[in-house]
Amino acid sequence: MAAASIETVVCEPASLRCSRCLANSEFLRSPVPVAFSRSNFSVTPAGSKIALSGSKRKLFKRRKSPKWTTPYKLMAIGTLAAYTTLGTHRLAVAQDRTSTARHSPANTQTALPTRRFDISAGPLDSVASAFEKITGLHVLISTEGLRSIDSPGVKGVFTDEEALHRLLAGTGVTYVFTAKDSLRLQIAPASQEVTVTAAVESLPLSKYTQPILDTPQTINAVSQEVMQQQGNTTLRDALRNVAGISLAAGEGGSQGDNLTIRGFTARNDIFLDGMRDFGSYYRDSFDFESVAVLQGPSSVTFGRGSTGGVVSQTAKTALPKGFVAGSLNFGSDDTKRVTLDVDEPVPALGENTAFRLNVMGNDGGVAGRDVAANRRYGVAPTMTFGLNTPTRLTVSYFREWEDDIPDYGVPWFFDHPAPVPHQNYYGFTHGNYLKTGDDVGTIKLEHDFKHNLSVRNQVRYANYPRNAVITEPQINAPNTPTTPLDQIIVTRNEIAVSSVESFLDEQTDVSTSFRTGALHHTLVGGFEFGRETSDPTRFAYKNVPTASLLDPDPNQSPSNSFSISSQVQATAYSQAVYALDTVAVGRHLLLTGGLRWDRFNTNYSQAVAPATAFSRVDEMPTWRGAVVFKPVDRGSIYFDYGTSFNPSAETLSLSAANANTPPEKNRTFEVGTKWDLGSPKLSLRGSLFRTDKTNAREPDPNNPLLNVLGGNQRVNGVQFEISGYITSRWELLSSFAHMHSEVVSSQYYPGAVGYPLANVPANTFNVWSTYRLPWRRVEFGAGANFVDTRTASATAPLNPTTGLLKAVPGYWVGNAMLRYPVSERLDLQVNAYNLSNAYYYDEPHPAHIVLGPGRSVLASLNFKFTRGVK
Repeated sequence: MAAASIETVVCEPASLRCSRCLANSEFLRSPVPVAFSRSNFSVTPAGSKIALSGSKRKLFKRRKSPKWTTPYKLMAIGTLAAYTTLGTHRLAVAQDRTSTARHSPANTQTALPTRRFDISAGPLDSVASAFEKITGLHVLISTEGLRSIDSPGVKGVFTDEEALHRLLAGTGVTYVFTAKDSLRLQIAPASQEVTVTAAVESLPLSKYTQPILDTPQTINAVSQEVMQQQGNTTLRDALRNVAGISLAAGEGGSQGDNLTIRGFTARNDIFLDGMRDFGSYYRDSFDFESVAVLQGPSSVTFGRGSTGGVVSQTAKTALPKGFVAGSLNFGSDDTKRVTLDVDEPVPALGENTAFRLNVMGNDGGVAGRDVAANRRYGVAPTMTFGLNTPTRLTVSYFREWEDDIPDYGVPWFFDHPAPVPHQNYYGFTHGNYLKTGDDVGTIKLEHDFKHNLSVRNQVRYANYPRNAVITEPQINAPNTPTTPLDQIIVTRNEIAVSSVESFLDEQTDVSTSFRTGALHHTLVGGFEFGRETSDPTRFAYKNVPTASLLDPDPNQSPSNSFSISSQVQATAYSQAVYALDTVAVGRHLLLTGGLRWDRFNTNYSQAVAPATAFSRVDEMPTWRGAVVFKPVDRGSIYFDYGTSFNPSAETLSLSAANANTPPEKNRTFEVGTKWDLGSPKLSLRGSLFRTDKTNAREPDPNNPLLNVLGGNQRVNGVQFEISGYITSRWELLSSFAHMHSEVVSSQYYPGAVGYPLANVPANTFNVWSTYRLPWRRVEFGAGANFVDTRTASATAPLNPTTGLLKAVPGYWVGNAMLRYPVSERLDLQVNAYNLSNAYYYDEPHPAHIVLGPGRSVLASLNFKFTRGVK
């Protein structure tokens, strides 16, 4: 007999006492008929009529909801009504332990036996152990961070799977049987979660074994749902939801995403699924499952860099449940965008195989900025073999093309931004471009052994070609501060580069858990080998036309006279080994200790006269120690200390000034607390931190494109975050950071001591809140971002008399969203950005300033069609 087809309808939060949640449970996925009876109520096999008598008829009042037309749906209604009516009476329901009968020795079963369970609420680790003793089933917890998640426990007489459902209710954890007598607990896939919130419970990184609540570090995660609500299209859009981050413009020939975390540059600290995302390109968000910012030094887990923190992107992966989703977007400034997300099981390649494809096309201008345009196209296929089995193989590929007319904004008018109209464009319509074509291929193999031992190996090759000609507007002599604005001449500095960067990396991680007496250890360790190359060729242009400050002409013909100014070949080899152990001392104390050793070997050569060649090898240990005290299961108080380092050739660039200079060293102290309150959950986070950088790099006074080492820098700060649900309909995501940064000492710029670091606002704040109206589930959202005043450089003041640094003023930007569900599969969404049409300075640089876009509107048609349960 064919299995029932049940349409997924769930509520918030999920409950087995709720008929709609029960309809989405395993009770209605059995391939055999359901039959039970009690006095005046009966449900018989599919195809038979349902007979009701007495008061039970009242359960089926006619509603305007979708009609139930098939016998199987009628059977589902009867089952739900019986469960609700009979209360504590146990229903003998035949079930398939694997949810699809694929891993079970037999495809049909008789009613499963019941047992008496008496398991108290507590951490999932102890609850799972008690479940093992009662049932004799072996329970493997796939991610160590799940062990401390609270379980409501279970008491009463149930089948094994009924008890499992109750043990995992509201935890965000699901299970799958890997054999007749063993099962694995894992985070529920996004398509199977009962509710989607702004909070991300744990990081999908094997090196982070604890949930975010118990990880002694400030971690800000932006979920896919929040990105969809806000209409995010780039990584930069998503990062505006995190306080303590400020965006910066590209330096020289380094285009792409440039940002500062807790006062220190993080351009080389962007990761994709735990591996470095090395390229200089602007990342589109079409393939993001989530984005997390791990603040504070993280060299123990990520290697070199990470002074202020790292950005961790999580890509979408194949899921066992097929669906088709996507969006069509149209907006102001001739914006057109389409995304498509297709997930499909592939039984021809194995019953546990699934394929997923994400596609994106984006074409549009920039609000309020004449000429500038963004054109991107992307494709990201991935296939996973062995889903929900102990051995899983994932093969993925990511490709993004970019063909922009780039915008380096407006010039500095000595120590402040030039007072010019927002639409002024100082480049060349037919001479400026940024073209990239990034390829990232990854193979990941995972295997879960019994006794809580897991091994993961991941290999990636990436290729990042880039060609760019970008105009940087500058005001130079003979202009003076007293020159009338209509007479000021702007110099167009042409930044031109052609390069190909590559990245080859292999990582192996092993995680296990064990006990030594009363101590429970969660140990993860591994090794890494990598090769990075960069071969930029830079060009110098001559006879470039100048422009008027107030009335530039972007249609002028650009210069065609250029020569090669530098031609570099750089190759770096890295090796690393690490271990990180988290020890649980009872239920209230966690101790963490980690150590990593890195070797970074760089060879650098410059072919253009004067030809030069340098090589350098840095070997550096880093370590981390932390204490977490948990006064209650849903709260933690922690202290963390960590170190990191930045080698001179971190960006694959060496010079005579730094080839013999040891790496920068960084250390951070952080004390904080995290709390999860109420149901629905509201998460509160707070921390105090200090980060010190010793022997900091500074611009060479004779060549600002080169760096030398010779200063100490410090950032002290406080940070707060609130995320989750205030009520079942009202969701909030907000964070605030206050930072005091300063140059502690400087060998080359003693006049800069006491001044703030570049691109470090004293205060950053963001808020995003949505409310779902009871009327037809209409959703309204609104939010704002505040970034305080920032300087463009921490070196000597521009004017010794005034002591002024180049600085941009702070700004507020407000956004809003309205979403109207047309049906269960289709909704309309409108986003409005920069509601007040604020003129603000988004990305400062010592030589230019990139402006923020003006007011714009984006209308979206979102859709999702899910394969029915069979």
